[in-house]
Amino acid sequence: MKRSLTAAILCSLLLGYAQWVWSAAAEPAQQSPATYVGNEVCKACHVNQFEKFSQTQMGKIFLFNARNEAEKRACESCHGAGSNHVAAGGGKGVGGLITFRKDSGESAEVKNEVCLGCHQRGVQTYWKASPHAGRGMACVDCHTLMEKTTDRFQLAKVGDRTIFFNKRAQTEVCGQCHLQRKAQLQRSSHMPLKEGALTCTDCHNPHGSPNPSQLKQASVNETCYLCHTERRGPFLHEHPPVRENCANCHEPHGSVNDRLLKVTDPRLCTQCHSYAQHPVTPRGKNSPFFFNRSCTNCHSQIHGSNHPSGTVFER
Repeated sequence: MKRSLTAAILCSLLLGYAQWVWSAAAEPAQQSPATYVGNEVCKACHVNQFEKFSQTQMGKIFLFNARNEAEKRACESCHGAGSNHVAAGGGKGVGGLITFRKDSGESAEVKNEVCLGCHQRGVQTYWKASPHAGRGMACVDCHTLMEKTTDRFQLAKVGDRTIFFNKRAQTEVCGQCHLQRKAQLQRSSHMPLKEGALTCTDCHNPHGSPNPSQLKQASVNETCYLCHTERRGPFLHEHPPVRENCANCHEPHGSVNDRLLKVTDPRLCTQCHSYAQHPVTPRGKNSPFFFNRSCTNCHSQIHGSNHPSGTVFER
């Protein structure tokens, strides 16, 4: 009886020890905390990438004109300390480095935090509260890091090189997602973005804004007044819908009607003004609405008038 009990206890102990040894062997070895190895070590394997990066604005600063310790780390300031990566022999996904490839498996938040380590002021101030951040976009969805693509902003998607190359590239990047706006810019009456006179970022801040539609200015009208200063006023006789919002009448990205109008005139005016004082068929052959500028043939100062007799915007 005693021998059986002793044998049972020994078997239990041996079985427990075997399970402990097996589980310890099955667990991956814990990596030691990574340390910085320096740019020359990175360059030894990543020669092509290093050469391309050195031609970018960020590369020129980090590699040749670093202003602080973080910038001096260059590669490792973004990807993290590389000692474990080097010790493991390199390779994709090895050593716990942060990578920015689309198939890297890193979340947009993790990638963005690296960028926000330096870019957290100025136009990026409102990034975390922006619609783009809220929809899980990463900085590298719009910007390229490792090679020079444009003279400014390192934009990820570029079109054909033209004399307006930088500005055209911005429009191409935004057009990847904003397909409706891209289509509107092809209409007969449109903002001159494809001609290179404007860019999306002349009106909008894609990194976030406290204003509606990520506008740089406080309102639609304030944005329009940056170019159309003659419409600002103040006027002795104000036209209320104009004062309220330019977009009441105009489609700012593009329209099939003249002057970016949402609806062809006189239909635009008759949405608010009845025919009571103009008892004619709007498109009749003898109608004053039928030719030239329609209602504004007479009401030429439709945005506002400073004339004492300009109550109906005729002068």
